[in-house]
Amino acid sequence: MDKPRIALLNRTMILRTLLVSTMLAAALPAIAAEKDTRCFEMRTYYAAPGKLDDLLARFRDHTVKLFEKHGITNVGYWVPIENTDNKLVYVIAFPSREASAQSWKEFRADPDWQSAAKASEANGKLLTKVESVFLNATDFSPAIQPSAAAPRVFELRTYTTTPGNLGRLQARFRDHTVALFQKHGMTNLFYWIPMADQKNADNTLVYFLAHTSADAAKASFTAFRNDPVWVAARDASEKDAGGSLTVADGVKSEFLKATDFSPTK
Repeated sequence: MDKPRIALLNRTMILRTLLVSTMLAAALPAIAAEKDTRCFEMRTYYAAPGKLDDLLARFRDHTVKLFEKHGITNVGYWVPIENTDNKLVYVIAFPSREASAQSWKEFRADPDWQSAAKASEANGKLLTKVESVFLNATDFSPAIQPSAAAPRVFELRTYTTTPGNLGRLQARFRDHTVALFQKHGMTNLFYWIPMADQKNADNTLVYFLAHTSADAAKASFTAFRNDPVWVAARDASEKDAGGSLTVADGVKSEFLKATDFSPTK
């Protein structure tokens, strides 16, 4: 068979596989009808040695209730399955960035919070470090709201793109990846990018998946990566970009479990 005919057949195969992916995306039931315009904040707390349980107790008994009192929506609270750094990761939501500043101001000034914080730190500070990033939902994220299901594990994934390719990465997720994740047994939960004034806002995608187990996640990703529809979508996007959409070692993954007080379980 001559080379032009082979090239034509290859292009035809790619178009067919991409069409299948587009049809899958159209069938997704969970995508929000309108983009969520709320301000989201992901916070990571590093507990002092031996203090993680005390920190979790303070959230369970006081913090989550006081957040709601001051207009802060609790989305989810998680700890890593292998928690060598004594971390707590959580996501909260506000109507706007301005509302977040006001809510935090009122929360910190609340006598109930001040009393709870003082009592919890009677034997020493609970935290060694706090990280925070403000996020916008992507237009392809499922509705960002608490949910509960059979026991499941969560996966927090962070992608760092090559220069100028965050838009291409989002397009690939929007048009192909999200649907293919669902096809291979993964639950799409939340997708965000950092707000414009946040660090690495121009090259970062952050998202959560849910799986029945860590082993199930590995099996799902193996099937996903071998799916010809995914291979075609990846190859087409990288051809358009002139290379990989992510930097070397630019995909980070961490398995988490929900806390007992997390609205999302």
